[in-house]
Amino acid sequence: MTRTVSGISVREAHNVSQRSEQPEMSNRAKTNGLNQAGLPKPITLPGILLGVGLGGFVDGILLHQVLQWHHMLSSSDTANIDIGSHPVTTIEGLQMNTLWDGFFHTVTWLAVVVGLGVLYSRITVSRGRIWTSRVLWGWILLGWGVFNVAEGLMNHHLLGIHHVISGDFQTLADILFLVFGVLLIAGGWLLQRSGRPVDVAE
Repeated sequence: MTRTVSGISVREAHNVSQRSEQPEMSNRAKTNGLNQAGLPKPITLPGILLGVGLGGFVDGILLHQVLQWHHMLSSSDTANIDIGSHPVTTIEGLQMNTLWDGFFHTVTWLAVVVGLGVLYSRITVSRGRIWTSRVLWGWILLGWGVFNVAEGLMNHHLLGIHHVISGDFQTLADILFLVFGVLLIAGGWLLQRSGRPVDVAE
């Protein structure tokens, strides 16, 4: 038997209440970084983007600038494509290599900026604690590994526009660069699998 209150059945009132609560719950889920199913929004994409950008910065800052093992076009004379001659031992060659190093750093900088933007659009509470998440750092390591493998295969092996180092150990260094990338991918995958979906407080 259905009771009525002011001409509206209790069942109907309950249904109306449930319908009015659904948008509110959906909005609350979005505010708390959850999807409509109540699950944490994935941070795979922002993590990988951050890894690609940060890994690129390690490559560009450490190998290009600090150690000066190579620049973007430092193997132009022996490249597999015709890009002209840009030896780093000449002023003109070094200027061209520095220019392309700048383009490279621009791409890695944009990857970091976009990664941060996507991450902060998906994590709207306890943003400080997301940086302790094994899931996030796992995806970042994986992204770094993806950068190493993609950049190594394309620039070192396919195009040959530069190598990790030039000389007797050039091929070995290029292979070790790829191996390091594969290890980063495997380690990042295992690390993100060992963490909670999103390690932040409600």
